[in-house]
Amino acid sequence: MWKKIQKRIFPLIVSLSALSVAGSAAFYSVFGLSKLFAGAATQVIIMAGSLEFAKLVTASLLYQYWDTINKVLKGYLMVAVFTLMVITSGGIYGFLSAAYQSTATQSELLDKSLAILNQKQIRFEETKEDLNIEKIQLNQSISDLRISLSNPTQVQYYDTEAEQVITTSSSSARRALQKELSISIEDRNAINLKLEAVIDSITLTDMALLDKEISNESERELGPLRYLAGITGWSMDRVVNWFLLIIIFVFDPLAIALVVAANFAFSQIKISTFIPQPIKIKQPKKVKMSVPEGKEFDKSYPISEKENTPSEDLKARIKKKQKRLKKKKQNPK
Repeated sequence: MWKKIQKRIFPLIVSLSALSVAGSAAFYSVFGLSKLFAGAATQVIIMAGSLEFAKLVTASLLYQYWDTINKVLKGYLMVAVFTLMVITSGGIYGFLSAAYQSTATQSELLDKSLAILNQKQIRFEETKEDLNIEKIQLNQSISDLRISLSNPTQVQYYDTEAEQVITTSSSSARRALQKELSISIEDRNAINLKLEAVIDSITLTDMALLDKEISNESERELGPLRYLAGITGWSMDRVVNWFLLIIIFVFDPLAIALVVAANFAFSQIKISTFIPQPIKIKQPKKVKMSVPEGKEFDKSYPISEKENTPSEDLKARIKKKQKRLKKKKQNPK
């Protein structure tokens, strides 16, 4: 009982797998072709869908009527199925490559935006270093001016033209040093404000970089491909191309093979359910031969006129049968 159930269920499983593989291949192929001919996407979907259905029917037809179908028609149908397999594989390749290109484009744009942010951060860091150097110099200048102004009677300052330290007690020189000190302090305050702005910009840039790296779904999707590209030493486009070729060489041929296998499995059910019954030949009954009294076996005797004429009983029975036949003819049911 269980074996009979298995024999009936397994062909259904094969047919379901064939339909699933063929249906998914048709889906990817149809929408891949519609993307190749985006100007008439609806028309291409209708055309490609009908061709995919006809391909499966043709494969079943070739299997079931292989011995009876015309050779010319058989050859054409085989070429048609092979051509449709190539078209389906091309549609699948277009669909999957378009999906990869969209992800790769997003990843490339994100990489460029990250590069721009990194470059901006480098400029901010350079500006920060320049401002720190300028601030150190101003602090040194302010410190020197304050030391010079700390003596109430004499003022020392460095004359760039004479290239020496000049000591003077002039009040005008003292006022000039005080003015220069106030200017230096104002410049230092301005530099402090610039430093704060640069530090804020660096912080914001760091946060933007972190957000982009965390939300980079495209990078996560392409992570395995990048890993394989790193291992093989190939470019990521080449790795993807090989993957797509492997998929299309397996996808649609497997669908056709499963359709043929499903036909074969169902034909096996029909063969197994038909069990020829043995023909019973009835043996003829044994005929017992008897010899009339006064006669000998296997010897001919002349027939008398009395024996040749039918009896009255036989004549009566014949008349009854004839009347019944006439009644049936006159009153048919």
